[in-house]
Amino acid sequence: MILKRLSAKLSFAVAALLLLSFYISCNSGASTYNHTTWSQYGGGPDQSKYFDASEITKDNVGQLQVAWMYNSEDSMSYFFSPIVVDSMMYVMAKNFSLVAVNVNTGKEVWIHTKLMGLSRRGINYWESSDKKDKRLIFTLNNSLQAIDAVTGKSILSFGDSGYVDLRQGLDRDPSSIRRMQSMMPGIIYNDLVILGSAPGENYFSPPGHIRAYNVVTGKLEWTFHTIPHPGEFGYDTWPKDAYKYAGAVNVWSEMSVDEKRGIVYLPLGSPTYDYYGADRIGANLFGNSLVALDAKTGKRIWHYQTVHHDLWDYDLASAPQLLTVKNNGKEIDAVAVATKHGFMFVFNRETGEPLFPIEEKPFPASNMPGEHAWPTQPISSLPDFTRHAVTKETLNPFFPDSIKQQWLKRLDSSKSGLYLPPSDKYETVMMPGALGGANYGNTGSNPGKGIMYVMTQEYASTYRLKKVLPPSANLSNDEVKRVKAFYTATCKTCHGANMEGGLAPTLVNAGQRIFYDEFKGIVLNGRGQMPGFVHVDEQTITALYRYLGGNPARPNFSRRIDTTSKVNGPVVASGGAKIKPDANRSAPMFDYPEGVDHPVDRYTTDYGLDWMGLLSPPWSSLVAYDLNTGTIKWRKPIGEDSLYSKGDKTTGAPSGVLRKGMVVTSTGIVFTTAKGGKLYAFDAEDGTVLWETTLSHETNGQPIMFTKNGKQYLVVNATGTFAKDSYNQAAKPGALPRGYLVYALPDIKK
Repeated sequence: MILKRLSAKLSFAVAALLLLSFYISCNSGASTYNHTTWSQYGGGPDQSKYFDASEITKDNVGQLQVAWMYNSEDSMSYFFSPIVVDSMMYVMAKNFSLVAVNVNTGKEVWIHTKLMGLSRRGINYWESSDKKDKRLIFTLNNSLQAIDAVTGKSILSFGDSGYVDLRQGLDRDPSSIRRMQSMMPGIIYNDLVILGSAPGENYFSPPGHIRAYNVVTGKLEWTFHTIPHPGEFGYDTWPKDAYKYAGAVNVWSEMSVDEKRGIVYLPLGSPTYDYYGADRIGANLFGNSLVALDAKTGKRIWHYQTVHHDLWDYDLASAPQLLTVKNNGKEIDAVAVATKHGFMFVFNRETGEPLFPIEEKPFPASNMPGEHAWPTQPISSLPDFTRHAVTKETLNPFFPDSIKQQWLKRLDSSKSGLYLPPSDKYETVMMPGALGGANYGNTGSNPGKGIMYVMTQEYASTYRLKKVLPPSANLSNDEVKRVKAFYTATCKTCHGANMEGGLAPTLVNAGQRIFYDEFKGIVLNGRGQMPGFVHVDEQTITALYRYLGGNPARPNFSRRIDTTSKVNGPVVASGGAKIKPDANRSAPMFDYPEGVDHPVDRYTTDYGLDWMGLLSPPWSSLVAYDLNTGTIKWRKPIGEDSLYSKGDKTTGAPSGVLRKGMVVTSTGIVFTTAKGGKLYAFDAEDGTVLWETTLSHETNGQPIMFTKNGKQYLVVNATGTFAKDSYNQAAKPGALPRGYLVYALPDIKK
């Protein structure tokens, strides 16, 4: 059974051999994408962040300067990566407005306001073959929408009155789903937009099935079940009927497409719950797998699972890189993926066969009730790019003595090491933790030369499982009496004596699942079959919310938009297509379906992200892999730290590459952003820093590159706020306002 569930060879026999001859005969050769435009997130469908232009070279990169900038005119920190099509650059600015800017003049062409909830990292562009239909495709508040790229107005013929409800078709009541869309925009292939999702990481979150929609009509063209249904490959790697309650196994980051072959590569994430899997015994395909699908039909070609039965939140989070490498004397088109936990896996792009050996090695069992950690895990033979344990010898040398002594004692009672299952009996200190390693935006490549670049951070997580208990809060005796009296009088009949549900859903820990404003509105106004209770006072509502595990002071980020300020400029539309409210909104799924076997208890832990600088430096690095030889060419620290090393350039910065990105040029330069508002130009050959500058504001978006009239431009989103452990460049004299900085070489004087 173990071999049946795990072997990639079985996958090849079932699917790859059936399709291999077709792909080899009809689709041989590298991608047709020429890397001279940046009209998609990541530059193009292969997500290489590679750009082919000749003006900016190693010799003149030191002359780069800000040619012009677009002021975002607000105080928001955008994660948005612009795209450029012809003479138009599309950015997010002005209180979450989508703005079209003419790159020749820097002037606004149109503004579509009030798009709070639009996919945070960027948008897609598509045009018809005759170029008469040009569309911006994006997700907005759990819907898929389209805007005319020329006019800026919503295309209301798309989907149902301008939108597609992404909550549909996910094995759950759509009205019960609170979050679904990813912060990434998905990817375009021909007339399809292929979407991942971010359904959440809690028990009973929806599944992360991959779906493809027609960009013109909004019609759903295919669905790939990432948690297999009965009769589908991989169903036997889960308990019976697990698809009815298990969630996630989603692509929340970047997918890559080989346009020539028509293959989309999916870096899939963990199943829920991330750290305790007693209700999902098995290998859990396609969790933590690199999956190759026929982009036209959604049919699986091959897969490889990088973590079996994940208990550590080791999602595949970075873009698979499509490269051509020389392996055993042959040129092979490969796909490579860098993981959160510091491994590099490289496969034949068509067959999924590993190009470098991978060994299944044994790891410790779990001591948690009902849990069965997988006995082996795949270990790549390529050099890894992170450390895998925290020891007394490797603690941060910059810690003050009090912190050092605290951790020396803490390590005496905790455990640290690769693939140690979480426990409720002791703390596990995992390196890397939930934030990697390599994360979204952190990979790029020179596709033709077989060189891959990885931005990585050594950021630990501390875990200790705790049993999920009934709701509680630090309430006074009077508040508890008030809550119990109100509950008995108005809620008990439907929600049950122990709040575990009956005629209505369970309320156990409901305060952790919805924001206070929404909770208050439901109590006062009712929802569905539930009547409103307009007589209840604010103090009772607040106490009840706290009793159900909520914190009324918890910020609701969906309400941060400033709706009172007027947006100046050529406003053409507002709010996107109007989304119809649910007639009856169901509560999220809170328990196992009736008749499904399941564990009695559930366990959870927090992400344990308090110690991003726990290890000795370097904390963040840019690593260059030569995948022709399977070696690391060079490694350089990136980011600036003001807390421990006080700006020492040899240490990098703790959490230095989170939300950062790169551009790789054909002239041998790797541009990267890093914590502290740093922008670097590295020599792609040996990692020498050719140029660096410090932005006036932090950058949290993927940088881009484009050419216009023979001139080459680098664009950086500098709208972020500096972390407390970074120097505040925005407070310095001469600092630029928040906005999008456009760098270029100075014009040659004639």
